[in-house]
Amino acid sequence: MPIPSILKHTNIFSNLDEAQIEALTSISDLLECSIGDVIFEEGSASDELYVIMSGAIDIQVDPPPVGYTLKGNVRPIKLTTLRRTQSFGEMALVGKGIRSASARCAQHDTVLVVIPRQKLMELCEADPKLGYKIMHNLAADLATKIRRTDRLIQERVSWSGIK
Repeated sequence: MPIPSILKHTNIFSNLDEAQIEALTSISDLLECSIGDVIFEEGSASDELYVIMSGAIDIQVDPPPVGYTLKGNVRPIKLTTLRRTQSFGEMALVGKGIRSASARCAQHDTVLVVIPRQKLMELCEADPKLGYKIMHNLAADLATKIRRTDRLIQERVSWSGIK
């Protein structure tokens, strides 16, 4: 599936017109990765948004200093696995902070569309309607992801008996 088609089927770009999708495609690059490859680490600088063209990505967080060990080894906690047309790294668009989680390739032959924050911001400034649509969709997408993470945390707290 070509980049424009993938972007059109991604929640945060779904209501863009063909010219807007083409403009977005023009600033995008492709990244091929294999299982186990780290796309970015929790705590690293954030300056790119990713859309999954094929394959899968695990979103993980480091465990707290105490607990969540397996045979004495501290392991990351997988929050979710993302697949084709799903995006991640969106918080890089909202602010240039640090990554709140890590992203690791979960499947061989994974291909990502990479959209640099700076180029996207320039595109949004040049086309305010495009910028409004993306930021509106981005807010809705992040709200959904925050709700899903809240439920995951509630389940883990309930499961562990912490009150």
